[in-house]
Amino acid sequence: MPSPLAYHLDPLHDPHGLSARPQQRPTPGPGQVLVQVRAASLNRRDLLLMDGSYPLPATPGVIPLSDGVGEVVAVGPGVTRATVGDRVSGTYFQRWIAGPQRLTHTREQYGANHDGWLAGYVLLAEDSVVHPPDYLTDAEAACLTCAGVVAWAALTGPAAVLPGETVLTVGSGTVALFAVQFARMHGARVVSVTSSADKAKRLREVGADEVVDRTETPDWPQAVRDLTGGDGVEHVVDAVGLPTLRQSVAASAYNARITLIGAFPATAPVTDPFAGGYVSVRRIAVGSRTDFEAMNRALAAHRIRPVIDRVFPFAAAADAYRYFRDGDPFGKVVVTL
Repeated sequence: MPSPLAYHLDPLHDPHGLSARPQQRPTPGPGQVLVQVRAASLNRRDLLLMDGSYPLPATPGVIPLSDGVGEVVAVGPGVTRATVGDRVSGTYFQRWIAGPQRLTHTREQYGANHDGWLAGYVLLAEDSVVHPPDYLTDAEAACLTCAGVVAWAALTGPAAVLPGETVLTVGSGTVALFAVQFARMHGARVVSVTSSADKAKRLREVGADEVVDRTETPDWPQAVRDLTGGDGVEHVVDAVGLPTLRQSVAASAYNARITLIGAFPATAPVTDPFAGGYVSVRRIAVGSRTDFEAMNRALAAHRIRPVIDRVFPFAAAADAYRYFRDGDPFGKVVVTL
């Protein structure tokens, strides 16, 4: 039987940024879990890692992707969180289990400086192991680690969104889609901002109560305020970042909470984005294993499914990257083995 393949991130030496090489089956050491990969999915951070603009530089030749699912085929000595035959995913950060995120947590990431999921096998630290909900397909279970967990963390901490509040989602990427689903799960009203009539229609199908098309309504903060009787929204999940922070503030109610999502490349400084508004702003990076497990319980209770745009075979992983970068997907882009 031929050796499985693994893709390695090598944008400086490979014209496509990825090179496929045979992969020998790893042997798990103490506290390690060996997983045979079934599916993996892409996030925006994977494009940033490829072009060198992610805050944590990729280790040359690292196997990319933080999101995936597979079957445990071997465990090392002392492992208790998984057994052979389990279907598992892994956390984004190798060792952030619970509590406040520390800088040391951010320095150990799968698909950046620890080998990730775009391979036949992935070797996980036991602390990273998470069991996804049984009702999800492999493709769906491979979509949760980054976009799902960060949307969950945005809406559940430090003060969870409450029934009857209004949540604004800015953007229509995978984080925003999860945020729409989770906000509705919590009983909130959802207003979404997007860039086309087609995406507006699909956001309503996902669960948004109201959608503002920013191409038709450039002053979308005022449109959002009008939808809330002039008061503004109580919580914003801004998956775009600094370029839309000023507008997010303008759409917010007094003492609203704004969450900026994840890593984004350096941009020109934003001058006085608050413009007299009184809001709490935080910028988060995914979430802990505890967040992941809480999200999975909520998913199972409500039978929510991730939105998937397109699935590629493993041999077409480079095409998946290109489509994710250039195809304007609505939902996750998945690679299956």
